Amino acid sequence: MAKKNVEKTSSEMSIEERLKNLYQLQTILTEIDNIRTIRGELPLEVQDLEDEVEGLHTRIEKTRSEAEEISKAIVALRGEIEESKMKIDNYQQQIDNVRNSREYDLINKEIEFKNLEIQLAEKKINEAKVAEARKQELIQKSEEELDNRTQDLELKKNELDEIVIETKADEDKLREKAKALELTIEPRILHAFKRIRKNSRNGLGIVYVQRDACGGCFAKIPPQRQLDVRMRKKVIVCEYCGRILIDPELAGVIPDAPKEEKPRRRRTSRKRTAVEEESGE
Repeated sequence: MAKKNVEKTSSEMSIEERLKNLYQLQTILTEIDNIRTIRGELPLEVQDLEDEVEGLHTRIEKTRSEAEEISKAIVALRGEIEESKMKIDNYQQQIDNVRNSREYDLINKEIEFKNLEIQLAEKKINEAKVAEARKQELIQKSEEELDNRTQDLELKKNELDEIVIETKADEDKLREKAKALELTIEPRILHAFKRIRKNSRNGLGIVYVQRDACGGCFAKIPPQRQLDVRMRKKVIVCEYCGRILIDPELAGVIPDAPKEEKPRRRRTSRKRTAVEEESGE
């Protein structure tokens, strides 16, 4: 029920009143933008640092997991070496009980094969140790980088919190005023204003005419269109940038008075003609 009353009130307003409220809303939103400008790039810097810290945590966890897998592989390879050595000992005992040269050759081949397996496992262990050392080095560097980024993040957060505390009260008041004004503006016009403002580089959705030009894109406005703006009978938009146009008086701006041109004084020629000289004589 309350919504219907608000819509009825906004629809009953004249175009002039709607434009005036819309310009007041623009003024408030511009103040809010200025507060955000004071904060500068800090929110983005904080977000980037948070993403970087999270990425470093993920990298460290992944690298530690890889290092643990390498360590397990080294243990498994050492187990294979011990198993191969035990089999070699068994084969050495069997050599003493061989019956013929064929069995002797077969056992020797098994011993050679196991020795090769041991050498291969030892080579893999050495390679794994190098890889594990690199992983540990990467973890150490990542942890140092994480400490530095965490300190930077804390500093940026504290700086941002201080600015937010200083400006939050003003921003909240401005937002309340903006919401109250939005209720007095026709939804169709408000939606169009917000769309224009979103697409504008400087955040201006409504501007006043300055020196026969649009106050947003500074394109020249034809005299007839300026007259329509001053009449305040309908919503006029800039043909170039799409911003809503109002006259300076409605925006509370006193237009510059045109400068009066001083009449030009005619310079009398001091040169005398030959006839004047003769008559003067």
